[in-house]
Amino acid sequence: MPRDKTANHIKIMAAAKEEFMEFGFSGSSMRSIGERCGMTAAGIYRHCRDKEDLFDQLVSPAAERISSWIEAHTGRYVDAVQSEGPVLWRDSEIDLMREIVYPNMEEYHLLCAKAQGSKYENYLHDLTDWSQKQLLKFIPMLRDRGYGAWAIKPEELHLLLSAYHTALFEPVIHKYPTADALRCLDTVEAFFLPGWKQLMGMQSSEYTE
Repeated sequence: MPRDKTANHIKIMAAAKEEFMEFGFSGSSMRSIGERCGMTAAGIYRHCRDKEDLFDQLVSPAAERISSWIEAHTGRYVDAVQSEGPVLWRDSEIDLMREIVYPNMEEYHLLCAKAQGSKYENYLHDLTDWSQKQLLKFIPMLRDRGYGAWAIKPEELHLLLSAYHTALFEPVIHKYPTADALRCLDTVEAFFLPGWKQLMGMQSSEYTE
């Protein structure tokens, strides 16, 4: 379904966002969204296939920004480990939260806390699974390069990543004010990052910027 910028489309999207934020995906209705924007359901269906598509139009840009950031982040580390030089600790998902997620708290609250019943309802679990698969490929690459990365089992890594993502997204789920979210992020960074560096054998100052 093409995205458009007509006045009616903008009205529909604003009304849908209000509806989903108040009732979540599963509790929202197209009829109620129509009442909010003063349009019939038939009028709304000219701008979307169904409620799922309408929700997707709202949250997919936020999900795509996270995917793009993580793909670039992963690519930088893979390129580094495949090169001849040292693998430097450059960035982490802490930076993702600071740069992209927390400044857009409402968008990501919709994605992470209001998606039950949609294809995004397991978003954080899916994000954890994807991160686990990437790390399970990356850690042996570090070991092959001589770094003291742990030979961690998948279930152990999943446990750590689940705890990490829960901590990172808790301020999103509960809509913390940005200043409070960033203060919590400093705590998460101080607690988790030394552990991640140790897990990947990157404790020495030789491997950090």
